[in-house]
Amino acid sequence: MAGKTEGRRKRTAPLTGGRRKSCFFCKSKVDEIDYKNIAELRRYISEKGKIRSRRISGACRRHQRQVAVAVKRAREMALLPYVAEGREERGGGRGDRGDRGDRGDRGER
Repeated sequence: MAGKTEGRRKRTAPLTGGRRKSCFFCKSKVDEIDYKNIAELRRYISEKGKIRSRRISGACRRHQRQVAVAVKRAREMALLPYVAEGREERGGGRGDRGDRGDRGDRGER
């Protein structure tokens, strides 16, 4: 029966990286988050337009759900964009996929 104890190891508590953020809405005693308050909601949206997670935003579970619903309602009412503003020119190391006409070996059978 020595095989059962070989695979076990002692568990340790997960290390947290510092102080936990306190919820802004709990501190200011906000009961309901208004979707029309765009200036407040912009803090919870990334540059690309995504809703920030609880881990990043520091909101509690209850208020994070309310933020998500408020952001979705504001998007539906066209108060907030669904995505970030598009850039003029796409850059990067990837090749442009729109220029496929120069390949002469395909489709010439």
